Amino acid sequence: MRAGIERLTENLSQTIVGKQDAIRLAMVALLAGGHALLEDVPGVGKTLLAKSLARSIDGKFQRVQCTPDLLPSDVTGTNIWNPSRGEFEFLPGPVFANVLLADEINRATPRTQSSLLEVMEEQQVTIDGVSRPVPKPFFVIATQNPVEYQGTFPLPEAQMDRFLLALSLGYPTEAEELMMLQRLEFAKTAEELRPCLSLAEVQTLQQHCRKVKVETSLQQYILALVRATRSEDALTLGVSPRGAVALHRAAQAIAFLDHREFVLPDDIKRLAPSVLAHRVIPSGSESGRGVIDRLLETIAIPEHHEP
Repeated sequence: MRAGIERLTENLSQTIVGKQDAIRLAMVALLAGGHALLEDVPGVGKTLLAKSLARSIDGKFQRVQCTPDLLPSDVTGTNIWNPSRGEFEFLPGPVFANVLLADEINRATPRTQSSLLEVMEEQQVTIDGVSRPVPKPFFVIATQNPVEYQGTFPLPEAQMDRFLLALSLGYPTEAEELMMLQRLEFAKTAEELRPCLSLAEVQTLQQHCRKVKVETSLQQYILALVRATRSEDALTLGVSPRGAVALHRAAQAIAFLDHREFVLPDDIKRLAPSVLAHRVIPSGSESGRGVIDRLLETIAIPEHHEP
């Protein structure tokens, strides 16, 4: 198992310079069986990260460029009439992939955004009363530009809650950007990457993540964080029970990436802003991440004893 994780990390590093924290969070989302929301400006490598990840796990990659005229059927698929057979045939949409990149998801209309709700939660698409499962593993990486708001449709709370975590790649450091320029001649593209994990191996890794031990005291710590957001005056909306499950699974995944069979309090503290902040709605000037950071400072960390 450890060798597979190291191969995946090394593979992603061949196309993405630096950004080890972002790569790590993307791997957490994948191994926890969730989805990732990348909130960042254009040109920092969001598409490259998604394509490299799909190529590394030998999975089918599909990209949807979200625009206001994108229809739900353009995402999920539709039934078309086949005159030679005299019957309708299902034409699958781009969601029938292992890694789906929904680029600039907040430019799609709410109707189209909602077409992803079922598939992100239940890994199936229902059209005309027929449910069709998507390939497994199924991983959505959605991006949105946090700066430009003209012509956008903010994601509703139910949609935000479907993402296991939200992350930002950020601008590279000067040294990293120089390395990017120096590697231009011989750097690999995502298409040139060789798969380092099979889809079956990814599913096995996901199953092993679920077996990582989380002590009852740490589960209570997760609940204390989540429940505190629901009574926080600085928030209009607190974290849902789905958010508590997401933090639990993300903590298991990061412990697994660190080659541990148990979760530490630091795992929860490290992941809480990325897993919880996008699920809350601030009522004032304080950001959601700022509120989560403040709660992490005030809520007591339980004493941990290794199993």
